[in-house]
Amino acid sequence: PNTIRRRLAIEMGATQSWYKYVGLDGKVLGIDTFGASAPAQTVINNYGFTVENVVKLVGEL
Repeated sequence: PNTIRRRLAIEMGATQSWYKYVGLDGKVLGIDTFGASAPAQTVINNYGFTVENVVKLVGEL
């Protein structure tokens, strides 16, 4: 709905298709670089897919 302006999309892949859903006031957390090779938790932490970072991003909306 147009009345919901603060939106956060989380995608462990390319972000480009999510901007139409979050709108001008939203944010997208994703990966727009060519992959990484490491244990899963290391990659998750390095790309910011942590609870702490998601909470921070929501607070910035």
